[in-house]
Amino acid sequence: MNGVHHPVESTGNGGSVSSRSWWIYRGTGQPLADIRLGDVLPPPPAWRDFDGGPVLPPVPAESAETDRRLGGADRATPRQNPHDIDLINTALLLRRPLLVTGRPGIGKSTLAYLVARELGLGRVLHWGITSRSTLRSGLYEYDAIGRAQASLGRGPAAAGTSGAPGTGADGEAGPGPDGGGARIGDFVRLGPLGTALLPYELPRVLLIDELDKSDIDLPSDLLHVLENGAYDIPELVRARQRERHAQVFTDDPDSTVTVTDGRIRCRAFPFVVITSNGERQFPPAFLRRCVRLDVSPPREDQLAAMIAAHFRDQDGRHDALIRAFVERSREHGGLAADQLLNAVFLRTAGVRDDDAAWGDLLEALWRELSGAP
Repeated sequence: MNGVHHPVESTGNGGSVSSRSWWIYRGTGQPLADIRLGDVLPPPPAWRDFDGGPVLPPVPAESAETDRRLGGADRATPRQNPHDIDLINTALLLRRPLLVTGRPGIGKSTLAYLVARELGLGRVLHWGITSRSTLRSGLYEYDAIGRAQASLGRGPAAAGTSGAPGTGADGEAGPGPDGGGARIGDFVRLGPLGTALLPYELPRVLLIDELDKSDIDLPSDLLHVLENGAYDIPELVRARQRERHAQVFTDDPDSTVTVTDGRIRCRAFPFVVITSNGERQFPPAFLRRCVRLDVSPPREDQLAAMIAAHFRDQDGRHDALIRAFVERSREHGGLAADQLLNAVFLRTAGVRDDDAAWGDLLEALWRELSGAP
């Protein structure tokens, strides 16, 4: 593809994984070396091609959250199943959401951070779903109360807070559409989904975490936005004749963007990872628009690589503990990988296997995820 071929790639943990010629993401967990994603990523299908603009500057670099989840960029990472990498690349090439299912704690959300790091796509936008999540909360928030207070001469926006979006060089708030001191954009903040759909040159990585916790209507509500790659902010649309260009906050820290006529349309469709614990069925129309990946529990070698990514100089020291964890997980319907990390950390902190408390500590750390006593 565009002359790029990677027959074999090192995994960083002493093994290798065959790489298909059409792969962009190779599952190494390491940033692409001397390769710019824009040069190797082929154009999207005609039915997934978007033309939003103007193109925005590069996104923030990966955050500390990435290191917390994956370990440092110089560490080994678990070797992924080639079938999983096939499906990740399929979603990337087709510009379709990747619906990742599997039991809790096996690393479903980690996929978003692995892709962002390897492809150099910057900070992951994380939308954690609850039963109260709505499509609008993912797209944007509008502080109607704050704007009402500002129109009455109260609050920081009315006082001309320096650095607020929509302020002049002297820190004074510009005229709002209703003649007040604050602009309407001062009270709009884009959510993770709304930020991901801004017109970036390269895809943003968006993690929609645990969608099965949502209200029954949210998956269907997502369809229109995910299909069209665009959305309106009604509050800005209504004010566009008096405030056509509104500067609003985004989900990235200390970041603002100008929205014209209240409408946002993506340019590069984001790489969307949607996780589910398999606790509910999604509508067929929603499933049809996703690439579906069912993640298997991690193998012993993957757990060993995960430990190596978070702890230095631990090669082979925890093999017996890993085997015990895998057996315990199999007997009790699945444990989360971080339950193993907790046990390893206690070991590195000085708790010995022959300590009288060690067995009791493992029982406490490796309780069943069902909450059974």
